[in-house]
Amino acid sequence: MQRMRLFEVAPQGYQAVSGLEKYVQANVDHTVLELVKLRASILNGCAFCVDMHSRDALAAGESTRRLFAVSAWREALSFFNEREQTALALTDAVTRLGEHGVSDEVWDAAAKVWSEKDLADLVLAIATINVWNRIAVTTHTEPPAQV
Repeated sequence: MQRMRLFEVAPQGYQAVSGLEKYVQANVDHTVLELVKLRASILNGCAFCVDMHSRDALAAGESTRRLFAVSAWREALSFFNEREQTALALTDAVTRLGEHGVSDEVWDAAAKVWSEKDLADLVLAIATINVWNRIAVTTHTEPPAQV
């Protein structure tokens, strides 16, 4: 049972997060963005977001094989190009932000294939999906019934 509808209880806060979402949608490659959203959502156990982003990616023409491989992407490197691999590695590091943060190894690999502006936008995209995941998981937002 959903605990609350955050967008109704705190509409200005919800709109602020939505504003960030609009920014990343306009500034991050759509394919990479959906992979990042799906990967973070898998790591965070957010069923609502896994469902939404896998459906969005499919609708945009993404293959089911690549979408399934996101959950084990390190074992399916041939499915993803270098930019996608570094985006997924950065997503893992930022989402699982532990005591030591994002390693230089992960950061440097991403910085080699992403411009500074693109990397900044990618970090914002990863942070944004993590905010959405935390909202949905905390409020027990479930995916819609079969569509």
